[in-house]
Amino acid sequence: MKNYECYDFDGQGYKKLFHHQNWRVSILNYIAELEIDQITYFESHQNTDEVFVLLDGSCMIFFAEVKSNEIRYFETLKLEKNKVYRIEAGVYHTHTLSKDAKLLIIEEENTCEDNSPKIIISEKDRNLLIKTCQEKMNEL
Repeated sequence: MKNYECYDFDGQGYKKLFHHQNWRVSILNYIAELEIDQITYFESHQNTDEVFVLLDGSCMIFFAEVKSNEIRYFETLKLEKNKVYRIEAGVYHTHTLSKDAKLLIIEEENTCEDNSPKIIISEKDRNLLIKTCQEKMNEL
């Protein structure tokens, strides 16, 4: 008799592992489009909080304050392994991953582009994001 299911994903990028009722459980591994110099937008999930758990590697999350569809400023958070981070619905964020990173992500199953608006970042903001990321990495 089997009383459980086991899931894993070692490929690049994002993969939904399963959903139960309204919740989706996924893994996000390194993908080149999340390199700090490749980030082009911040997004906000309007209908759901999002939970991140860093399982391996490193991840930095950037939070943006947005007014009138412009980024006013952003903050940086370096995730610690095996801690649970909840990002509230409506908060603009993006993230960058190390090549050995593995994130567990939990969010509502209906989270999609239709309810997750994006703010495209300017070249100036991207340069500031890169500089901030490098400074944070040097602090550690």
